Amino acid sequence: MNVALGLGLLDAPTLLGTLGLLGVLGAVVIETGLLVGFFLPGDSLLFTAGVFAAQPHPFAPLWVLLLTIPAAAIVGDQLGFLIGRRAGDTVFHRPSAKRIGPKQLEQSQRFFDRYGPRTILLARFVPVARTIAPVMAGASGMRYRTFAVYNVIGGIAWGVGVPVLGYLLGGIAFVRGHIEVILIAVVLVSILPLVINGLRARRRGQGAVLQPDSIPTPTGDAGQCARPGAPFTR
Repeated sequence: MNVALGLGLLDAPTLLGTLGLLGVLGAVVIETGLLVGFFLPGDSLLFTAGVFAAQPHPFAPLWVLLLTIPAAAIVGDQLGFLIGRRAGDTVFHRPSAKRIGPKQLEQSQRFFDRYGPRTILLARFVPVARTIAPVMAGASGMRYRTFAVYNVIGGIAWGVGVPVLGYLLGGIAFVRGHIEVILIAVVLVSILPLVINGLRARRRGQGAVLQPDSIPTPTGDAGQCARPGAPFTR
């Protein structure tokens, strides 16, 4: 990793200029399928690929990107899921996982616990989380059919959406320089209704506990003593 950083190979334009389309597809598979790929510039790489596709002499037509990148993303998550299913929780004790850091692992675990299978889709747009989520899904015993549905939807949404954004908005300097922040903001906006519904359900649950109907009414002689004006009897 340090050698790659020193050579500038983790810079999206350098990756594209050096390796072309095969470099993009390889980086997508590695980042989404192997824990060693968490340092790759996934969002900026796809965005820059879209920008380059809009040039007069693109390294690859946009339609080729929109077919091959989602396929690579789906294959990558599939690989990560199989690694998690075969290796279980022990995969997160390997050196490659420890380089991610306990804080990132803990945050990904909380995200996974809160949103369940939807994490596979949402994590596509969050750096590091998209590397951990498929492995964690396999290790947690998620049903393969459920994983596959969210994997395909997320792979298409990410693999098509980000290059198209680069193709259409690559000329705007602010968008080009803040693509990761913009995508995280999109994820936050998309899960906002889920958070609001969760808070409403919690408030309704707390309100039901405080309803008068939930308080037991005394019966028998004790109930007669409790009513105003009732005679006291032994």
